[in-house]
Amino acid sequence: MTNKLEHTFLQSEIEQSPMAHAGFCVLPVPLEKTVSYGGGTRLGPAAIIEASEQLETWDGKSNPSALGIHTCQAVNCTINEGESTQTIIDRIASSVESILKAGSMPVVLGGEHTVTYGVIKGYLNAGIHDFGVVQIDAHADLRDAYEGDIYSHASVMKRIIDEGIPLYQLGIRAYCEEEMATRIQHSVCHQDADELVPQNVHNITLPEDFPKNVFFTLDIDGMDPSVFPSTGTPVPGGLSWYQTLNLFESVAKQRNIIGFDVMEFAPIQGFHAYDFAAALLTYKMMGIVQRTALTDK
Repeated sequence: MTNKLEHTFLQSEIEQSPMAHAGFCVLPVPLEKTVSYGGGTRLGPAAIIEASEQLETWDGKSNPSALGIHTCQAVNCTINEGESTQTIIDRIASSVESILKAGSMPVVLGGEHTVTYGVIKGYLNAGIHDFGVVQIDAHADLRDAYEGDIYSHASVMKRIIDEGIPLYQLGIRAYCEEEMATRIQHSVCHQDADELVPQNVHNITLPEDFPKNVFFTLDIDGMDPSVFPSTGTPVPGGLSWYQTLNLFESVAKQRNIIGFDVMEFAPIQGFHAYDFAAALLTYKMMGIVQRTALTDK
């Protein structure tokens, strides 16, 4: 996985660490195949990485870059004739497996939310099975298929629970009857936006039987469009900036975060504030992982 990127995460402030010595390994996955409204997610990873050059290494509480950050070459998301989305899933899985075997933590930047299924397959291929997924999102993503595609961004969480992985959903505010039934059938825990946002909830308590290890997936549209309009399918009534970070931290304090992703960021040309905000969000999540990893859970 030789890095030939023009930009690396926090490039202006730090030297890139070798993957085997990096606490965090940033993996760009510019997939945009099944988006159903606004486009631009293929541009998200590069925009976040380039904007990260404007970050300070001190995130306000600690210096996550002290653990080392490696930026991988972007996953090739081109689908050639005769290939399917499964090909991209396999490429993502292979990249994530390599990161895990090097002893680093994947920090995956999407791309549409389908990417997360490839990430999870990478963990499974690496022999990591005993973990759960916590999801911040506007959408449940629990359709068995959407527009005939089982690898749609609207089906990614269904693919994950079909692998037998426990799921906890936060901030959901758009779902269909099929997804409601799937939640019941698969005992999917959830605290939706209509509970979290009006009551200004910043901390949750995971069920006692929820796995000790957690992969956290954050869809940018889980946050309110007033914070991030830069996403393909925005839904009003979402989480605020501090609420999102605090909910992530409340999970990290209870469980061992084994990786996370930031999905569905679609840059708006001329509005670089959102690019910077997405980079800062990613870096602050690294900081939370850094600090909570020192805590006895």
